[in-house]
Amino acid sequence: MSEKKKWKPLDLAYIGLFVALMAICSWINIPTAVPFTLQTFAVFAAVSMLGLSRGTAAVLVYIILGTAGVPVFAGFSGGYGVVLGLTGGYIVGFVFTALVTGGVMKVFGKKIPVMVIAMLLGLAALYAFGTAWFIYAYSRDNGAISVMAALSMCVFPYIIPDCLKIALAIVLDKRLAGFIKD
Repeated sequence: MSEKKKWKPLDLAYIGLFVALMAICSWINIPTAVPFTLQTFAVFAAVSMLGLSRGTAAVLVYIILGTAGVPVFAGFSGGYGVVLGLTGGYIVGFVFTALVTGGVMKVFGKKIPVMVIAMLLGLAALYAFGTAWFIYAYSRDNGAISVMAALSMCVFPYIIPDCLKIALAIVLDKRLAGFIKD
């Protein structure tokens, strides 16, 4: 039987650091034809650098803070209304992103091809959960919407930026390897 690893104060500091990074990255709005933030990048960076348990903990703390009203979400917003709104599924979906990405890397390691696949699978989980939530919330408030219309609004415009965020997270992870202790 394996013994559970206890977190040390340094683990909590890393988690706090990545919660702050997620908040800061959510506030950075890149003005393109379809504006986007760097929130997803911060989630991938947290999971790749901190691992499955600490990375997922950072994501959970970030979501809890935002849900409690601390303005850590995009546009300096916070509160349960944001989480229950049209795009709240993408915020909650970060948990699935962390679990899938971190789980794949925990099992198969952190070679670059594995990291790319892990993060793409995590992104797919995010898109699936967030889009399902969007369809439900949109239909509840505005009437039916097709899956294709939801994907056109919520996924297709973000695929290339999200792939660039994955690349940036992998580069950062490899450059900082060794600085974050297990």
